[in-house]
Amino acid sequence: MTLLAGLMLFAAMSCAGALAMAIVNLRLYHRPPERLAEDAARPLLSVCIPARDEEANIEACVRSVLEGSYASCEVLVYDDQSTDATPEILARLQAEDDRVKLVETVPLPEGWAGKQHACWRMAQAAQGEWMLFTDADVRFSADMLERTYAHARSQDIGLLSTFPRQITRSLGEVLLVPMIFFILFSYLPMWRMRQTSDPSTSAACGQFLFVRRDAYDASGGHEAFRDSYHDGVMMPRAVRRAGFKSDLFDGQDLASVRMYRGFAQSWMGFAKNAFEGLGSVGLLVFLTFVHIVGHAGPFAVLALGLAGVVADDLAIAFSCVACAAMLLERSLLSARFRQGVWPVALHPIGVVAMTAVQWHSWWLSVRGRRAWRGRVLGAGG
Repeated sequence: MTLLAGLMLFAAMSCAGALAMAIVNLRLYHRPPERLAEDAARPLLSVCIPARDEEANIEACVRSVLEGSYASCEVLVYDDQSTDATPEILARLQAEDDRVKLVETVPLPEGWAGKQHACWRMAQAAQGEWMLFTDADVRFSADMLERTYAHARSQDIGLLSTFPRQITRSLGEVLLVPMIFFILFSYLPMWRMRQTSDPSTSAACGQFLFVRRDAYDASGGHEAFRDSYHDGVMMPRAVRRAGFKSDLFDGQDLASVRMYRGFAQSWMGFAKNAFEGLGSVGLLVFLTFVHIVGHAGPFAVLALGLAGVVADDLAIAFSCVACAAMLLERSLLSARFRQGVWPVALHPIGVVAMTAVQWHSWWLSVRGRRAWRGRVLGAGG
């Protein structure tokens, strides 16, 4: 067997393994109940929304909660030193509905990431039995709180999360954003996540963190990861270390978001925390090898084989197996999460692009230049 054939055998095995993991995970990624039982208690739930220059989003986000079917809720918003019309919009919303509560703005302390500080401030003011930490660009269905709480109360759980339906409207967004689901479903063994409280087997999405008050307090809340840009990784780990369980569910019918606009914003948005989500250079190097050799490589070998440049029949055969497995996995994910055909067709390019983003994220981390919303982490202000 030639070296190229050996590499393509590795690729075929890697892609087949990722496909198998995704198939199992998709079966375990359950939708929530259709409604809360009529006789079920309806405790106060707190929705916490950090807002920094969100004049284009904040009103629609807040109203999507207030107009929902679960009336026993409060909406806390922290205006994080906005310089646009966000404060005026919030003042109007508060005047219209006393469930809207504005948390007093204070200067960002040294060593805190802006979002974590905003969420921490809201958590101190929240009165709900459960708190939902979300983002201003997320939009909710009318039954979101009811169905989320119904799902959470049916389990002995401290934190419940979901990945909202990701809306992508440009090629750059299509290339990078759906990679979230590819990485999640290819590498997270959801059955183990539910069988153990091991923090390393957890995952969540910072756009939707539904956490029980006692679990939040016991875990240290956002103060436990004050300098992080990745609450979707850090909060479930903190909750699990405190002795509580966390889980994921399929809530794409309950929430939707257009996370970024265009390729540049998508790149920088992921670069701010992609390396933090991995946690080590060793894992980054390993995943780089898996993705470049195992996922992009087979498409290159197959193309060169069709062009007559590569004549290694065994390598071409293994590359065909790898390509088929990956295209099938991306097709299954695309169908489940309504992503369309382009993420499937662009898979090898998307894998290379996301790998480059992860290395850029590492470089920003090493140089202390991770930034978001005009702030460099740790700079305060």
